[in-house]
Amino acid sequence: MREYLLTLCITAAVTYLLTGPVRKFAIVAGAMPEIRARDVHREPTPRLGGIAMFFGLCAGLLVADHLTNLDKVFDSSNEPRALLSGAALIWLIGVLDDKFEIDALIKLGGQMIAAGVMVMQGLTILWLPIPGVGTVGLTQWQGTLLTVALVVITINAVNFVDGLDGLAAGMVCIAAAAFFLYAYRIWYGYGIEAAAPATLFAAILMGMCLGFLPHNMHPARIFMGDSGSMLIGLVLAAGAISMTGQIDPDALKLNLGGSTRDTTHAMLPVFIPLVMPLTIIAIPFADLVLAIVRRTWNGQSPFAADRGHLHHRLLEIGHSHSRAVLIMYFWSALIAFGAVAYSVHSASGMWVVLTIVALSFVGLVLLLLPRFTPHAPRWAQHLVPPRYRRGVRAEATAPEDAGASEASGAPEDEPGRTPVPAGINGATAIGARSHFTDRRGAGTPR
Repeated sequence: MREYLLTLCITAAVTYLLTGPVRKFAIVAGAMPEIRARDVHREPTPRLGGIAMFFGLCAGLLVADHLTNLDKVFDSSNEPRALLSGAALIWLIGVLDDKFEIDALIKLGGQMIAAGVMVMQGLTILWLPIPGVGTVGLTQWQGTLLTVALVVITINAVNFVDGLDGLAAGMVCIAAAAFFLYAYRIWYGYGIEAAAPATLFAAILMGMCLGFLPHNMHPARIFMGDSGSMLIGLVLAAGAISMTGQIDPDALKLNLGGSTRDTTHAMLPVFIPLVMPLTIIAIPFADLVLAIVRRTWNGQSPFAADRGHLHHRLLEIGHSHSRAVLIMYFWSALIAFGAVAYSVHSASGMWVVLTIVALSFVGLVLLLLPRFTPHAPRWAQHLVPPRYRRGVRAEATAPEDAGASEASGAPEDEPGRTPVPAGINGATAIGARSHFTDRRGAGTPR
């Protein structure tokens, strides 16, 4: 465990330290696109944050390769090299898109090629657990198609959820933490060495997200861009593929006797790698379904832009930007750790995961209370932004009616500025935007 934590810390430190210079480079390189009507931010913000995240990934793999226990992962498996090859390719495509905004079909093709590169180096799904049937071996073509599909879906799911400052990095970090607990339990609890690569991938992914989050929390100083969102999506998918396709379910020595229901429940540890990436797209997918139903019910096209997405509604009912992100964090934690808890059969492991689930539920309830204002404890005052320090918020804002204006993202009108209403699907949802009166249409392609 200590070596995994060291790898996580090194990855986070490298990512954090490099993000500042990368931000300056992005500004010089002109990777600061115009603000679109659907965007959250009000000021041009540099992208290319994925550069720092990629070098954090490289640093994590390099450190792990020189640690006593983790170097066995590189000796016995080619999966870390496969991950690095696919990550380098998808990162390069993302960097080009952040600077030049390449066509969506080209990005999709690049995602498929990156997945194919990993498959060629052995990171692929070899068999598939099916409830009521058991473990089904896959042919080479079936395994390749399934691997590519899982990688592409996960990458685009993470890209879809990247709509608010700090949202994608935080949600992926939460899912990676839950996946790390699961993978470490399989590796340490069951003594299965084949789970070590997936455990390492999850630790590095947590480090990448934790190192980038301080720069990306609202108001974000830099965005990860497609170079970052596609990268962390690929790393998350690689961990799921490693656990699903490389570990023989028979090695878990599960008790598969009894009824079909008991057998399915006993095989849950085998299904979790397939379920875990779905925790990332659970909320965006629900939002997408509700949007289609809402627009169809109102007689609109399912593809018509509106301001009814989940984060828009959270802003409209009075939640601030940061509070809306925290609410979605806790929802993600409930889903991710709840899925892990359902697969844990031992008493000690169950209490640990259930405690996290309970704390996530309490945090979600508190954040949904309109008059609850979160503050950091006194010993952590210097570690958090000023808005979370005790006494600062009350001094910086007017009473409750002004606080509601702040929560909705509506600054006061200033002399000499012409307020511009937010776009119909802009992520700032409520209030006027200043500085920039020239807007592209809400339907402008990304």
